[in-house]
Amino acid sequence: MFGRDEKVSQLRLTAVQYLLLGVFLVLAFGLWRLQVARSDYYSSLAEQNRIKQVPILAPRGKILDREGRIIVDNYPSFSVLLLRDQNRNLQADADKIAAGLHIPPDELRARLKRMAAVPGYQPLFLKDDITPDELAFIESHKAELPELDTITVHRRLYPRNGFMAHIIGYVGQVSEDMLTQPQWELYNPGDIVGMSGVEQYYNDILMGKNGSRQVLVNSRGKEVGTLSDVAAVPGKQLKLTIDLDMQIAAEEALEGRPGAIVAMDPRNGEILAMVSRPAFDPNEFAVRITRDEWNKLVTDPGKPLLNKAIQAQLAPGSVFKVIMATAGLQEGIAQNLVITCGGGKTFYGRFFKCWIGGHGSHGTVGISKAIFQSCDSYFYTLAEKLGISRIAKYATMLGLGQKSGIDLPQEVSGVMPSEEWKIKNFKQKWYAGETISVGIGQGAVATTPIQIARAVGAVTSDGVLVRPHVAFPDQFPPGFKQAASYNDQVKIPLDQENWMTITDALALVVSPVGTAPSARLPGIDFAGKTGSAQTISNQLKAKMGSSEKSKFKDNGWFVGVTPRRNPEIVVTVLLEEGEHGYYAARAAAQVIKAYVEKQRNRQTQVAKASGAASGSKQAEVAAVWHEGGAKTPDKMQAGRFTVPVDGKTKPVTSAPGVGGTGKPIRPADLETTESHVEMAHPETEPPAESQPTTPATNPEQQAPPAPPPRTKKPAAQPTIAPAAAVVPRRQP
Repeated sequence: MFGRDEKVSQLRLTAVQYLLLGVFLVLAFGLWRLQVARSDYYSSLAEQNRIKQVPILAPRGKILDREGRIIVDNYPSFSVLLLRDQNRNLQADADKIAAGLHIPPDELRARLKRMAAVPGYQPLFLKDDITPDELAFIESHKAELPELDTITVHRRLYPRNGFMAHIIGYVGQVSEDMLTQPQWELYNPGDIVGMSGVEQYYNDILMGKNGSRQVLVNSRGKEVGTLSDVAAVPGKQLKLTIDLDMQIAAEEALEGRPGAIVAMDPRNGEILAMVSRPAFDPNEFAVRITRDEWNKLVTDPGKPLLNKAIQAQLAPGSVFKVIMATAGLQEGIAQNLVITCGGGKTFYGRFFKCWIGGHGSHGTVGISKAIFQSCDSYFYTLAEKLGISRIAKYATMLGLGQKSGIDLPQEVSGVMPSEEWKIKNFKQKWYAGETISVGIGQGAVATTPIQIARAVGAVTSDGVLVRPHVAFPDQFPPGFKQAASYNDQVKIPLDQENWMTITDALALVVSPVGTAPSARLPGIDFAGKTGSAQTISNQLKAKMGSSEKSKFKDNGWFVGVTPRRNPEIVVTVLLEEGEHGYYAARAAAQVIKAYVEKQRNRQTQVAKASGAASGSKQAEVAAVWHEGGAKTPDKMQAGRFTVPVDGKTKPVTSAPGVGGTGKPIRPADLETTESHVEMAHPETEPPAESQPTTPATNPEQQAPPAPPPRTKKPAAQPTIAPAAAVVPRRQP
């Protein structure tokens, strides 16, 4: 034992002293590190414990029709945010969060893992459009799960039943995978952007600028104050050239059949209506579409995501004969070309059948009869004489084989074959026998409905080729790139006599002597061209059984205008497996009729100017028009007309299913126009013409009797009676 007088050794005392010194040095270093070296870092962490960054999402701009009626609106909903700057172990909370929000835990963990490389201040959108019970779960677990928050999001409300789906398009969230692509690199995860249609093309205009809010929270995650508030800037409204009344008429005319309808004003390129069927419901994309729903859309044989108006590349069939007639007349060949149709003709050792073959023949055929009776034999002969180079020249001038430039994404260019085209794509020479099929819009020719509308609109407008567009360019900010050339026009020189020959022949197509008499519209100067195009060759179809043949029916085409010269509207109809062009003509006639009736029924300032008595349902106007012929070129006609001003027609205020708050436009707010003269009701109708004959069941129609001889038109350019006016004693 040590005695009391024994002392601790100097060595041990020194060791203890150094040990205590070391402890104090460590504590001093730690204090210096906390207070000095990393003061900013720990101050930031402390701020994060009491400050929460909450994004404020900007609503997208509404989409309106040409009269200001709502097509696409927004509705409020709640979305769940995962705030990743709360210093929480998110993986540990994943199971509880997944259970409360009805998300598979594995999916949630996978998303957290993918977002690890994204800066922590960017929140993660967990779920959109949550249910009331999910909202209650978040509110009741704020203390346990402070990383969860909710924000109000303005979701898109689209028309129902796929109405205008391909024009409007749809929106979607920027995903983690999309951030690696150049076009999305400037966006943040969860941003709502346009994915197709005008939503995509005009995304920069429709998409607003998001704001943010910094709030103070206590230890339980409850907001106790606001530090800063940067308001969101809503997106701008977008006014389309679409007329809802015309769009509804086009949708009803198609009746859900597979195909497309395009209605365009050929004077300026404004699209009045565009339909493609089958369609999809863009409301399914407004929140988040499931993988199963997406797979169902992309594997659907009807291709509902395809906008057939600008993406369906199909043989145009006999509507291409308008281009052929233009080329033949301009080259000075068709004026004197007369053939005898024997149900077909032989070229280069091969017999090419006319559609009327087996039912008779067209007899002696000139250019006018070839158009309104759609004689294949004539256009076979014309194609041989023109050659592929001259056919391709005029087709290209009229916009075929190239994109129209419409302001919708993913338009295709179609195919206009030529010698250069075949060498470039197939390294083969062009054979003269291939030109024969091109003459009737078959062979390698492939066009879209918008191209046909644009080309025929140019021919009937005396060679003025316009760029189609679905939005008014005057609403865009200066320098907006998409609006650079909307007003551009190309003037294609057309001889006046040739122009009149073609347009007069097109008017006879819907007469009793044409291929679509059932589409005739009494009292309306309606002209057009039918077409039926094979989907497979006759040789291949001959090898098939009846059940297989039924899967490859011909496509039906029609392109129509009103009036026949310098038209106000051109309508192209494609009916897939429609078999006969006159079916498509009837659909086009519905759209044309809707347009004319709207112009007739429009309440304008003229009703007030005419001094109509109070309570009167008619306003009287007068009209003067030219009706000269070769012998009397200066002959004029005049008449009195009345315009209904009772306003019985209930105006459409928004697209179906949108339920907008827009009010009908008051008559006093409408601009004064001259449409009351051009689209007036005459007081007396001329004697009714004979009822149109029932069309034949073959692709065009059996040959009708020869038409009356055509009188020579005057050299001076005539003023054609307006589309909806009934002109007494006018020759077709």
